[in-house]
Amino acid sequence: MRSSGEGRPIRRIERDPLAEVDRTAWWAAIPAVAALLDHGLNIPAGVTFLVGENGSGKSTLIEALAAAHGLNPEGGSRDARHSSRVTESPLGEALKVIRTPGRRANAYFLRAETMHGLYTYLESLPGSPDHDLHDRSHGEGFLELLARKFRGYGFYLMDEPEAPLSFTSTLGLLARLDALRADGAQIVVATHSPLLTALPGATILELGEHGIRRTAWDELEVVGHWRRFLGDPGSYMR
Repeated sequence: MRSSGEGRPIRRIERDPLAEVDRTAWWAAIPAVAALLDHGLNIPAGVTFLVGENGSGKSTLIEALAAAHGLNPEGGSRDARHSSRVTESPLGEALKVIRTPGRRANAYFLRAETMHGLYTYLESLPGSPDHDLHDRSHGEGFLELLARKFRGYGFYLMDEPEAPLSFTSTLGLLARLDALRADGAQIVVATHSPLLTALPGATILELGEHGIRRTAWDELEVVGHWRRFLGDPGSYMR
């Protein structure tokens, strides 16, 4: 089931005309980031996947989306106050979010590489219901936090959520994304997973030297590589 695009929480993200941007900075020179700064980016309803090679700007873009939306760039909600070492680009400060007026939306960001810090922060809160996350495996904790924080109508972000998950657990995440979409959630996921991006009806944006372009699952380079590798692993080993 696909949700209607009319009521999606975020309609578009674009450069704030009042923001000063050093276009010679490493992050601004990434083709996908340059395309966003030059042309903006419409955010579709439902689930959108950002795919591309390492260095293509997936994490830079999704961290900036989180920051521009007022979320903690290391993961959490608008109220989350935790930080380890700041490594995010200042891109989020240069962006303007175009929201759909009239309805309050939930929001949360899960970033696989900073989950330990987020768990520690959550368990430190008085009366926290999330004190048990460190007692679970990385994948189990991730899925449990997803179930608790990604609920109903809202704008949700994930950076490489497949990292702690087995094949079976990734299928569970796929089902969860579909259920959230049916509830009116708008979700943006940065991923390398050909399994996740196979979600029917999802939007796939491929980042690369071309900037940002919409593509189909069976046209993804990573899908072709996995097909060839599974068919003949030895050809890649050679």
